[in-house]
Amino acid sequence: MKQRFLQILLIIACCACATPGFAQFKAGKLLKSAKQAAQAFTLTDAQMAEYVKESVDWMDKNNPVLPDDDPYTQRLNRLVEGITEADGIPLNFKVYNVVDINAFACPDGSVRVFAALMDLLDDDELLGVIGHEIGHVMKRHSKNAFKNQLLTGAMKDAIASTGGKAAALTESQLGDLGTALIQAKYSQKQENEADDCGYDFLVSNGKNPWGIVMSFEKLQSLEGDAQKASYMQKMFSSHPETKARIEHMTKRCQQDGFERPAKKEAEK
Repeated sequence: MKQRFLQILLIIACCACATPGFAQFKAGKLLKSAKQAAQAFTLTDAQMAEYVKESVDWMDKNNPVLPDDDPYTQRLNRLVEGITEADGIPLNFKVYNVVDINAFACPDGSVRVFAALMDLLDDDELLGVIGHEIGHVMKRHSKNAFKNQLLTGAMKDAIASTGGKAAALTESQLGDLGTALIQAKYSQKQENEADDCGYDFLVSNGKNPWGIVMSFEKLQSLEGDAQKASYMQKMFSSHPETKARIEHMTKRCQQDGFERPAKKEAEK
């Protein structure tokens, strides 16, 4: 990294000497960009964690979080009872009382489930979604996606200008980061990895992994409902691949001897 950075500076210096005036102006801008890039790529895990916490706090403040005594929260807490960490990352769970069909997990282990999704899924299916989202955390997909969002545009400039110091972002930038966490999209490879990792996570916590298959089937059934299909579109970017993922998870459940739960109505 240091050698590459020095090469950039040398190129800038040569350009500046060759053509004064405009070239020096360009060199100044390039030097600033190089400095920002160097600072951005040395963003530490501790600094990343501060930005994640700040973003999650902002989202919890700007979304209707249901209280502990609400039936939705009580249902979620019952389902995840005893599930406290994932690969050493402490987990915490909350319900957002919003009409979107969604759920997401943040790099710090904050899992947020939307009430509308809970209306749609039964307990097994809901655990399947949660397991899948936690799989993204355990495979560090959500961390990498968050870092990529941090290192773009104005946010990169804000971080670079403070040497990586956290809490330097505006309300608007925090909102952008929150949206990025909620709407994060992953590659097919990452989705497959999250499926398998989520499967192992559920099994290790004494849960039936058939919920992953059942949640996929339920969400796939929303294909013709534009109002409810947003989460399905985020999770399944390719319909043929969706079929393959369902078949793969089904095969794992059968080979490991898990019995498929009977279909139940989602709790209201």
